[in-house]
Amino acid sequence: MTTLAATAVQAEGVGLRAGRGGRRAQLLTDCTFRVPRGAVCGIVGPNGAGKSLLLSAAAGLIRPDAGRLTVLGQRAGEDALLGEVAFVDQHRPLYPRMRVADLLAMGRDLNPRWDPERAEDLLELGRIALGSRAGSLSGGQRSLLALALARGKRPRLLLLDEPLSDLDPLARRAALGLLLGDVAEGGGTVLLSSHVLGDLEEAIDHLLLIDGGRIRLAGELSELLAAHRLLDRLGLLECQAGPAPWRVHPVDPVDAEPRHLTLVRVDQRTHTAAADAELPGLEELVVSYLRSPSVTGWLAPGMRPGRYGDGGDSGTVAA
Repeated sequence: MTTLAATAVQAEGVGLRAGRGGRRAQLLTDCTFRVPRGAVCGIVGPNGAGKSLLLSAAAGLIRPDAGRLTVLGQRAGEDALLGEVAFVDQHRPLYPRMRVADLLAMGRDLNPRWDPERAEDLLELGRIALGSRAGSLSGGQRSLLALALARGKRPRLLLLDEPLSDLDPLARRAALGLLLGDVAEGGGTVLLSSHVLGDLEEAIDHLLLIDGGRIRLAGELSELLAAHRLLDRLGLLECQAGPAPWRVHPVDPVDAEPRHLTLVRVDQRTHTAAADAELPGLEELVVSYLRSPSVTGWLAPGMRPGRYGDGGDSGTVAA
């Protein structure tokens, strides 16, 4: 099991609410997961699922209403983490009247590990002039400026909320390459939320799927994919006809079309037809779970600390 010393972010039974007074709504409930140090973790889920709320809590901007959220071995929001964590909010809060050069100077003055080259690489990517005011930049340029300020800090934990949504495909790929290079070079950790699953599949090694205020999937991406298979109707019937328990049971009715594929979650003792079947891709995995909200979520074994995050029994979801 992952130790606390090797963990970048750990949530145990975390609950979060939003709103004021008696109108506060419960947005996250009993969230449990671990992200090891050195990981690149993608956070996915539908709009309003709580992805931004979770990142804000990890950044220390809000406190959980229940459970415990630990960042780099300390409770999230501790003053000692100010120099260790960088957060790029989806709204890119920059001082619009300040010039780029002044923002970089502020970053240098506030961060003892400031690395101007890391910041300048992203400015060059967006062709951002130092004399430009932040408010005059395009959406993509503001995103790159916000990333530059966060990257120049050399954080041990980088939290990114939809960081690449305003960028064109080439700039998005280049910016992502720089961020991943930082992780490989310095052993930092990145948590990023995104709706662009194609980008994530090439970049991440861990996954959190949040839906309905709960963690539906959590763990190393390769482990999550290996725990699932895609079966056609004939393969499902073959598994269901074999000795029990094969734990291959579709939640939704099986489509009459033999080529229709159903995502099934398997255990170590499973039917040959399932063991030899095709593994899903990231999009097939995520979309299938989102289409089947009644299916019990699944946490990889390393994500289950103590009494939290049991993960439930095996099940299936229709692709």
